[in-house]
Amino acid sequence: MSNQELGKKIEAVLDQNEVCSFATVDNGKPRVRYMALFHEGLTIYLATNRKTDKVDELKDNPNVHILVGFDGKPSKEILQIEAQATVSSNDSLKEKVWRDDLKDWFEGPHDPNYVILEIKPIQIEYIQGYDDPQIWQA
Repeated sequence: MSNQELGKKIEAVLDQNEVCSFATVDNGKPRVRYMALFHEGLTIYLATNRKTDKVDELKDNPNVHILVGFDGKPSKEILQIEAQATVSSNDSLKEKVWRDDLKDWFEGPHDPNYVILEIKPIQIEYIQGYDDPQIWQA
């Protein structure tokens, strides 16, 4: 399967999942938390508060890992995503990612504490059932 074909399968998995496990590195140790998942193509966007530990951790180390497709129940498709993250306060990106359920944490898309983690995959491991993993490379 070509990288482009695999990319389409990966996008379909991203479309089907609203939550992911997001891991950063803090003092050489992993930190993992659940986050709401947004994406455009293979670029992933995570909404967060600029005052969170994850934002500070990304300043020191932009390498992240995301797990998609396992929500406590067996899943037919799982993604393991190795990526690099940047923190963005770009207004047009904040508006694009904004959803009304974010009102629980932010006043609106122009809240100064609302930022977007822009995740650019380096490598994605696509696992379907018991088949051997397939690897997508940037």
